[in-house]
Amino acid sequence: MRIFFALLCGLVPALALADAVLPDADLKGARDPAGLGRYEGSLIVEYRAGAYDEIALPASVLERVEPEQRDGMNNRVFAARDTRTLEGTLTRAVYLLPPERTPLEAVRNYQQAIEEAGGQRLFECRGDACGGDTGSGAGHGGGQVGIGDLLFPKDRIDAKAFGNPYCAVTTDRVDPRYAILRVQRGGVETHVAVLAWTAKDSLYCKAFDGRTFALVVTLEGKPREQKMVTLKASEMGRAIAGDGKVALYGLLFDLDQAAIKPESEAQLGEIAALMEEEPALKLMVVGHTDNAGGAAHNLDLSKRRADAVVDALTSKRGIAADRLLAQGMGSASPVASNDSEEGRAKNRRVELVKQ
Repeated sequence: MRIFFALLCGLVPALALADAVLPDADLKGARDPAGLGRYEGSLIVEYRAGAYDEIALPASVLERVEPEQRDGMNNRVFAARDTRTLEGTLTRAVYLLPPERTPLEAVRNYQQAIEEAGGQRLFECRGDACGGDTGSGAGHGGGQVGIGDLLFPKDRIDAKAFGNPYCAVTTDRVDPRYAILRVQRGGVETHVAVLAWTAKDSLYCKAFDGRTFALVVTLEGKPREQKMVTLKASEMGRAIAGDGKVALYGLLFDLDQAAIKPESEAQLGEIAALMEEEPALKLMVVGHTDNAGGAAHNLDLSKRRADAVVDALTSKRGIAADRLLAQGMGSASPVASNDSEEGRAKNRRVELVKQ
C-alpha cells in the first residue's frame, strides 16, 4: 500500500507539469498568416503551416451524410453541401484572446478586416445552427463530426498531451461561432475560415476555462511549384471535374511568338488523350500572358497562342474542331503578381476550361 501511495505521489507532480498554463508569448516559431493581423492582445498557442497543402472548407450548414458513414473516431459523418476544396499555402493558427473577450468579437473583427480589404463573407453560423457536433474539441469520438474536426482534423494533431497546443484544439466548446471569408490580394485569392469558442473546464486544460480561442485557417491559393510541367490526362481530368478548368505550363512558345515549341508535344498528346477518353468533353483553350507589353498586344498574342494549340489538336491529333474554342485573355486574369519573374512565369499559361 505504501509503495502504491508513493508511486501515486510521484505521478501527480508529473501530470501537473504537463497541465496547460496561461502563456505570455506566442508559441515558438508561430506567426500570423501573411497579410492577416490578429485580435489585439491575443497569443498563438498552436500553429501548423505548410508550403503547399489542401483543405475542404465548409461554406454551408453541415448535414448528416446518408447512408450513414463513420470516421476513424466512430463519429457519424456530417458534410456541407457547399464545400470549398482548395489547394495552396495552408496555415492553421489557434489564438488565445485576452480575458473577457467573446467568440462573437473575434469573428466580427476578422470579418471587418477582410471586408475593409475588399473581401466578402461567404457563410457564417452559430452553435447548433452550424450542424454536426459544435461542442466537442478535436479528437472526440462516438458522436458527430463538427466544423472543428474539418478545420483541424485529429490526424493533424501531434502536440504533446495536456500542454497548451494540445488543449487549444481539444477543449470542449461553448458558444462556437464560424465564418468563412474570401479576399483577393495582388491577384491571389485567399480564403479565411474562423472558428471561435469559449473553452469549457477540463481536468488538464483548466487554465483556459472560460477563455476564448479563435482557430484561424487561411488558404492562399498560389499555384503549386511546377516541378513536373507536363500534366497527365488523368490529372487534367480530375482538375476540370473539380474546378471546371486546369492551368497548363507545358505548352511552350518563344518570346512574343505564337508558334508552339517542339517541347510541347508531350502536353499536346496528354490533352488529346483526355479528349479521347472523354468523348463528350468540350473545352475552351484560353491563352494568358504576363503584363510585359501593351494590353492590346498581349490580348492578340494570347489569342494567337490559343489558336495554335487548337490547330495542333485538330490538324495533327484528330480532335473534332467543334469540341475546341480558342480564347485570349492577355494579361487580364493573373494568378500571381507581375512584379517578380516568378509571378510572371505563373501568369504565362494556357488554361483548358470546360464549356
